[in-house]
Amino acid sequence: MSKTVADVMSHNPILVSPQTLLKEAIQILAEKRISGLPVIDDAGKLVGIISETDLMWQETGVTPPAYIMILDSVIYLQNPGTYERDLHKALGQTVGEVMSKNPVTISPDKPLREAAKLIQDHKVQRLPVLDNVGKVIGILTRGDIIRAMAAE
Repeated sequence: MSKTVADVMSHNPILVSPQTLLKEAIQILAEKRISGLPVIDDAGKLVGIISETDLMWQETGVTPPAYIMILDSVIYLQNPGTYERDLHKALGQTVGEVMSKNPVTISPDKPLREAAKLIQDHKVQRLPVLDNVGKVIGILTRGDIIRAMAAE
């Protein structure tokens, strides 16, 4: 019998809110040795995910988009909107300002193979696992899948 997401996921993941201070989220990630946290609103619905990748902007800063000047006109060689978003992440003080919105999710009854494909296709490290009313009940990471493969 093939395994489902529920068989392998970590139950009762640590959750944070958009108002959580970044310092607090960084502390949780470091102390618990995890790489990401689901972000929920006051109703308990998933609104994003905060990961080590999101936090790297805090350290690395942001490079302004490359541009050229022609006849007093600025022509951007990269999307200035991307720069705005990255700048916001670099200067953010709360989880909500830095988190990635609209994370890829999965339900607990899905086959592990489907979860692995989602993780691969979307190039993510983890999938929040949602119940039928949209509440976070677990988290599935690449490591969880590898450990399940090793146990077979």
